[in-house]
Amino acid sequence: MKEFIISEAQTEKAVLVGLVTPQQNEQKVKEYLDELAFLADTAGVEAVKSFTQKLDGPNSVTFVGTGKLQEIKAYVEENEIGLVIFDDELSAKQLRNIEKELQVKILDRTNLILDIFARRAQTAHAKTQVELAQYRYMLPRLTRLWTHLERQRGGVGMRGPGETQLETDRRLIMDKIARLKRELVEIDKQKSVQRKNRGKLVRVALVGYTNVGKSTLMNLLSKSDVFAENKLFATLDTTVRKVIIENLPFLLSDTVGFIRKLPTELVESFKSTLDEVREADLLVHVVDISHPSFEEQIEVVNKTLAEIDDREKPMIMVFNKVDAFTFVPKDEDDLTPRTRENINLDELKQTWMAKLQDNCIFISAKERTNIETLKSLLYERVKQIHTTRFPYNDFLFQHYEEDL
Repeated sequence: MKEFIISEAQTEKAVLVGLVTPQQNEQKVKEYLDELAFLADTAGVEAVKSFTQKLDGPNSVTFVGTGKLQEIKAYVEENEIGLVIFDDELSAKQLRNIEKELQVKILDRTNLILDIFARRAQTAHAKTQVELAQYRYMLPRLTRLWTHLERQRGGVGMRGPGETQLETDRRLIMDKIARLKRELVEIDKQKSVQRKNRGKLVRVALVGYTNVGKSTLMNLLSKSDVFAENKLFATLDTTVRKVIIENLPFLLSDTVGFIRKLPTELVESFKSTLDEVREADLLVHVVDISHPSFEEQIEVVNKTLAEIDDREKPMIMVFNKVDAFTFVPKDEDDLTPRTRENINLDELKQTWMAKLQDNCIFISAKERTNIETLKSLLYERVKQIHTTRFPYNDFLFQHYEEDL
């Protein structure tokens, strides 16, 4: 059996493939493929070209049409490309047929994200969760691995070695999944004990799309050195730090970032990591205001949060990266409707502050813009939760007024 957790870094060239469907227009597909290219870069792969095709839905046999597949094949052969990455999850049948036609390595979005998670996993907890997700992904695709045995199948009343090997591997993987689940249960028990030992402190969790600056903000607020990098999924393991603002201590946790089309295998496997979100008293939703699709990213995060925990929690929206925000002003004689890229930062601030009132703030963690105001807002929200829970000021540090 192949062990999946080991994933060696190597630079290779790849082409990307996406579909324009009634559910996602050309602009959306371009954004998705840009994100897929960023994912590929994070995995150490250079995306050199993108292919798109308009279809009502994915072809059940080859995902794209046969003509488009031949076009991809010609480009792959001419430019010696060794990898083709599809933006949606492929079935075992599609994988097998595409590989047979293109004769190169085929990945889908789920497989690529799993590979990145395997690279990023540092602790035993994260590694176990990634391995479980990988085996869950692999299980329905086992037949693809055994196409070389097809000619050895027996006739009526005879069970060929291909089928025997498939059953053996399926049983081995099911045993592995059961063992990994038991390991996660044990780790979750230890984590639960650790959370209980944190006592009466209010818990605040940083949540958001991947690569919006959560870890950078964590470092600023906690004065710690959490790993932060301009890559997707830089943080896999939840980091918890004690933060003190004025006379008020609380716990701040940095969680794994979310992403569009997050594989269900990962959501299931990482539910224990996201217990920090479930048990948080206050959520700080960090948003990259400079991203052209930040509103869709907000929807993705809110949808994922609802899957994790259906209870409503108090939330502060933190719009980060105001230093990187850009917009294109419209010409006076341009009568076409304004788009998102024509709206300036002041208008966005007014829109969101009118909607969320004092539950949102605009900052730059990189330039330390408006960080003190954020600390004041956090102080007020945490203090409100603390004094409601402990009306007698239990565990609140003594506050001394400075002599005038």
